[in-house]
Amino acid sequence: MSAANTPTPHNTAKYGEIAKTVLMPGDPLRAKFVAENFLTDVKQFNSVRNMFGFTGKYNGKEVSVMGSGMGMPSIGIYSYELFNFYDVENIIRIGTTGAIHDDLNLGDLVIAQGACTESSYVNQFKLPGTFAPIASFKLLRGAVDAAEKLGVNYMVGNVLSSDVFYTENFDGFMQWKKMGVLCAEMESGALYMNAARAGKNALCILTVSDCPMRGLATTPEERQTSFTNMMKVALSLA
Repeated sequence: MSAANTPTPHNTAKYGEIAKTVLMPGDPLRAKFVAENFLTDVKQFNSVRNMFGFTGKYNGKEVSVMGSGMGMPSIGIYSYELFNFYDVENIIRIGTTGAIHDDLNLGDLVIAQGACTESSYVNQFKLPGTFAPIASFKLLRGAVDAAEKLGVNYMVGNVLSSDVFYTENFDGFMQWKKMGVLCAEMESGALYMNAARAGKNALCILTVSDCPMRGLATTPEERQTSFTNMMKVALSLA
């Protein structure tokens, strides 16, 4: 059934060309960076809309990496197709995030246990209540173990998956902060919902790229190529 749906309108890969575990950065150039610097025997399987996808090997195990684009609608499309048409079992988002928690600094990792959101993405499932999007515990535990071994600074907890990047309600972050939310990003909620619906596994590992409440930020080049700790943690789960 899955093979009959591939290639898709957004992915030129044939069924079987994508590994069971896929790393998904938002930026397709970060996907290219991972493939070129961490994988061997690399083959590119997608370039539609410049959303690059590659399959290779890491420590002898097959793994794929593909961009997701920005926002829940975009990762919603790509992750849906990977889970439901290409039989991918695990998607690990490797993205950037803006810190809300006072103890997070530039370059720290956030391992997203859950994803709060103000998005209407969940409405499509017509649930009779409020759904709590959460990570796969198996992937979560593995990521924590890997971060410990690397000796990197990390926090585990709730993140905010927002539909808005340029907000006129900056004070809203303070309300999320009061509830213990660690940081803000734009994709995790949809990924976790798609994984839940498909009966698959998902995890988001994020690098703090800016601390908006303190006026700190990294450069676009740093976001694209230098956040290697989260890449190493994610690849250890493949």
